[in-house]
Amino acid sequence: MSETLDTVFAALADPTRRAILTMLLEDDMAVTDVADPFDMSLAAISKHLVILSRAGLIAQEKRGRVKWCKLQPDALRAASVWMQGFGQFEPVNLDAFERFLESELAAPPADEP
Repeated sequence: MSETLDTVFAALADPTRRAILTMLLEDDMAVTDVADPFDMSLAAISKHLVILSRAGLIAQEKRGRVKWCKLQPDALRAASVWMQGFGQFEPVNLDAFERFLESELAAPPADEP
């Protein structure tokens, strides 16, 4: 499972790939349509799509002469389960912590009158 998580998180590390996944949330898309919003070559987009495919985040299939991309619905399940393991900790209230630190730093030491 560790290798799978490594592959998924490596794929998610790139903002272009995250943007592609967001686009595919709406519907399946042809590779050329995926490439349209980006200022990069079709070959560069294809490399991103290969990485997403290898991570299991998308599937690609040929329909006629057009290659289509489809989001894999359960692709992030293992990563989500792993991340939920950190949910056992209470969220830190940074504002309250900052106020506490300010009051502690402003107060005179306990041994001073």
